[in-house]
Formats: sequence, C-alpha cells, structure tokens
Amino acid sequence: MNIIITGSIAFDYLMSFPGSFSEHLLPDHLSRVSVSFLVDSMDKRRGGCAPNIAYTLALLGERPRLMATAGQDFEEYRRWLEASGVDTSLVKVVDGKFTASFFCSTDKDGNQIASFYTGAMAHAGELSFRAAEGCDLAIISPNDPAAMVQYAGECRTLSIPYIFDPSQQVARLSAEDLREGIAGAHIVVCNDYEFEIIRQKTGMTETDLLAETEVLVVTRGEQGASILTRECAIQVPAVPPRRIVDPTGVGDAFRAGFMKGLAMGAPYEVCGRLGSVAATYVLEHMGGQSHAYTLEEFAARYKEQFGPLEA
Repeated sequence: MNIIITGSIAFDYLMSFPGSFSEHLLPDHLSRVSVSFLVDSMDKRRGGCAPNIAYTLALLGERPRLMATAGQDFEEYRRWLEASGVDTSLVKVVDGKFTASFFCSTDKDGNQIASFYTGAMAHAGELSFRAAEGCDLAIISPNDPAAMVQYAGECRTLSIPYIFDPSQQVARLSAEDLREGIAGAHIVVCNDYEFEIIRQKTGMTETDLLAETEVLVVTRGEQGASILTRECAIQVPAVPPRRIVDPTGVGDAFRAGFMKGLAMGAPYEVCGRLGSVAATYVLEHMGGQSHAYTLEEFAARYKEQFGPLEA
C-alpha cells in the first residue's frame, strides 16, 4: 500500500525524574506554577511523530513515504531513515532552520511534562498532497496546526482516505480546526486524555464524532484501546511489556501497527491488536526508534498474546 506519513520531524531530548511530578504540584497554587525538576539522565534521540510512525511501519514490511519539513541538521537523520526502509523523497529541508526539538521529562510513574520547539516544522504548510501522487492512505499526525488543517482539506478534495491524529496538538488546535480535521476523516485517533480535550473544545460526543468519521480509536495506556464504529465498540487489551523503559513514541507505534493492519485488509480488531504489539516494543526501549525485530519475531509475539495472526 502507498502510505504517506505527515507530522513533525524532531530530535527528542528525553530526561528521567526519579520522583513523582504530582508530589510537587500544589493544587491550591496551580494558577502560579513555578517548579524545577532535577533529572537523573538525558538522552538525545531521533524522534518526531511522523518518523516514529514511519520507522515502525517499515519494520512491519511497508515502504512509507515521509512528507514533512526538517532543518539543516537533518542529513544524518535522513540516512538513518532511508537505511531503515523509509522513503524520505517528500521531505523538505529548510535552510537556516534547525529541525524541531522535543524536550520531555518522565517521572517514575510514567507521567510526562514536555515542551516542543517548532523550528523547521513551521514550514510544513509549504508541502502539499497535490505534489504527492498515488497515495492510498495518509495519516495527519501532530504538525504545524495550519498545515494539519490544510492537509485534511487536500485529502478530502483528492479523495485520499486519511487518519486524523491531533494528539499532542489538541492544545493548539482550535475547536474549528479540530472539527475541520475530523470532518471526512476515515479514522480519528487520540488517547483518552486528548479525547476529553476534544470533547470539551468542540462539544462533540462520541456519536457526533462518528457521524463525521467512520472509526474513532481511543488509546488508554495500560488499559489498551477502544475502537468505536457506528455499529459496535471493540476493546483491545494492551500487551504486557517485558520491561518498562520509556513511554515516548508508544502512541506512534500503535498507529503504525494499526495502519499495517489496514494495509493488510485486516478487521479493525486485528488492526488494534497489531497496534498493541507494536506499542509494547517501544515501551521496552528508549525513544521511538530504538526497537527492532523481524516480521517472524513480531508474529510470534502477536501469537503469544492473541493467537495466530490472520488478516
């Protein structure tokens, strides 16, 4: 399947805090927060929602095309992605800008506090699906907000089935932007916290959302994921990790696994299960692109949890 992945390209700066953030946030003083967390470690990793999704899709045997903007420091990252099986021919390098950066601290309970520097991502609107021929499926993952709305409109105009994945950008997207992205999407995906923000901003219920999109996927961390259609609700359990290292990029891997299922023509429940297996591999490693496996290893882990993989 010809799949195009849009979204941020970034370098991740991942830090570990040995305590709990909640112990240092005073409920009566949230209007004036001033806290500093001394972290034990920091790792710089290749990241960004779009490459994270594309990397896992490539591991699963696809050759996804990455459509995003990067900075003048992207060349080594490009070589890594190409060697991993990702087509970067649609990536635009913006001279004079650095690639976006994600600064994230994770506490011992897996909670995260993060900041994101846009850098070259601010130029994402200069790209267009009109210049990318032969797309069978697209995902619009977190990116420059105006570009996300633009891409959704282009996909509708060009009759490209698309997944709308606002996730980390729900805080920046307006209610109108969210409705614009949802309208006509084949699938809308977010986590349970982000879904509550979408509902509060737009006033849309699950029923309202499913009047605009065919499928709503809500991930719920260790509780798995809910796949909602107009006909039924499917609950997919999370796959127990063999160890927990870092949650960064787990949601991106779930999306990649789900999209692999779509490429296979699998039922939505199988798509969700593939997403759960893919997500667990990332949870067991630092960053969104440190994991690796063969298709045989992946299928064996799927079988261990869900039985034989059948499309």
